[in-house]
Amino acid sequence: MIAQIRGKIIDKTENAFIVETSGIAYEILLPGAIFKALDGGHPVGSEISLVIYHYFQMSPSSGVPVLIGFENAIEKEFFEKFISVSGIGPKAASRALVEPLSLVASAIDAGDAGYLKKLPGIGTRKAAEVIAKLQGKVGKYGLIRDNKVTPAIDDKKDVKAEAMAVLAQLQYNRTEAENMVKKAMERNPELKTSEELLNEVYRGSRK
Repeated sequence: MIAQIRGKIIDKTENAFIVETSGIAYEILLPGAIFKALDGGHPVGSEISLVIYHYFQMSPSSGVPVLIGFENAIEKEFFEKFISVSGIGPKAASRALVEPLSLVASAIDAGDAGYLKKLPGIGTRKAAEVIAKLQGKVGKYGLIRDNKVTPAIDDKKDVKAEAMAVLAQLQYNRTEAENMVKKAMERNPELKTSEELLNEVYRGSRK
């Protein structure tokens, strides 16, 4: 499976970049929010590196490989959470995510069905399903600083270190991250995983 592509943009369509690397050109679909964030700063001819969600769109007679691109692993992780909702496939999610991912995550966490049902292809019923499936599980993605390319996460076992690494990827400096994590742990010392800790950090940032 293709996990990342680095190369030169040789063409663009309404929702995709054509990226050439080592003599091979790949069509990479982009969720609307990601396309808008990248389009202006990456003209045709420029270099780009994208984290890839790679899957096969199946038909009765064949499977067509599809590549969906993201600026970083955290955005891809949120996308994977989003498509875990029954009835939302990768292409449907790519069409739906036209607003900054941090705002979508915040709407899910707040149970804001009104915001979600305005996303393309997400009506009232599907918005309710998204909230039922993901509310309380996507808080950390509300911390995404949209439009910024970020470094890879360090693979740490310690809960605090994992949370610090994610915040660094989200463009928070070390002092900011340390203060946010410290306050979250003071509010809730029973936190057991980095995801619980990051959700608490997010809740604290909303106050």
